[in-house]
Amino acid sequence: MNPSAPNGDSPLLEVHDLKVHFPIFRGFPFSRQVGAVKAVDGVSFHVQRGETLGLVGESGCGKSTTGLAVIKVHEPTAGNVVFDKQDLAHSTGENMSHIRRNIQMVFQDPYASLNPRMTVEQIVGEPLTVHGLAQGAAKRERVQDLLKVCGLDPRVCTRYPHEFSGGQRQRIGIARALASDPVFIVCDEPVSALDVSIQAQIINLLEDLQDAFGLTYLFIAHDLAVVRHISDRIAVMYLGKIMELADSRELYHKPLHPYTQALLAAVPIPDPKLEKKRERIVLKGEIPSPIHPPKGCRFNTRCPLAQAICFEEEPVFRDMGGEHHVACHFAE
Repeated sequence: MNPSAPNGDSPLLEVHDLKVHFPIFRGFPFSRQVGAVKAVDGVSFHVQRGETLGLVGESGCGKSTTGLAVIKVHEPTAGNVVFDKQDLAHSTGENMSHIRRNIQMVFQDPYASLNPRMTVEQIVGEPLTVHGLAQGAAKRERVQDLLKVCGLDPRVCTRYPHEFSGGQRQRIGIARALASDPVFIVCDEPVSALDVSIQAQIINLLEDLQDAFGLTYLFIAHDLAVVRHISDRIAVMYLGKIMELADSRELYHKPLHPYTQALLAAVPIPDPKLEKKRERIVLKGEIPSPIHPPKGCRFNTRCPLAQAICFEEEPVFRDMGGEHHVACHFAE
């Protein structure tokens, strides 16, 4: 089920029953498929124009694979990704090039996502060259403007990535993402590799850029405290499926899924008295393998509320009212 857009507005991005399975081959010469890693296994959501949808979950839950499938770095095994009313599965050639200009990505690791042999001017200016947007003096001026917007001195154009701190490198990555004038940016854990003090600066920068350029974000993270400040709505993912999807405030004040409740219980509260009083939720066991996910509810092996039906029937992803969706047999 794909949660419908409020007020009948047409979403910028629609994802319908997306699946990304990576085949496992054995034998010689690796010609026989014996299984598949079900990284993403039936995910549906939409993102409105100007909105930020947070996608959270533990490492290995499939959230980054979802982001990469949205921008077609990974080819979906099944399902549809519709961007601005265009089906990416059937977009090729010039049409796909136009779509890629409008969809960009900010990567997790600022140390690995920048080419160490290219200068800042070459890195930020590359999308301008690829899409034929500017060259020569106009290109240089555009690069300098982008660096200013992202809080960097334009005079750093001739320097290389190794000469910058992690936060500065991520600002360069954001400037590169902005170069083609996109309308949608996938932020794949853009602050997880940075110091806490720098994380706040990058989050504030992304929010300022969204206001200035009318950007739409899919913000992927594993830290619910980070996602809370930037997201309008939040989707909680576990083992290839979305467990809960709701407005940011609604999710934090009234989590319905046991997995969401456990994630929120792990977020520290700055008030020592409240921190001492609140109930702890400790999940037992390990996350099952995405090669052989559990029958029924994906969370049944770790859920404190699991009953017989949870091991037999997969819960329906249902609307509990107020656009609050949850996949749990016992959510109330």
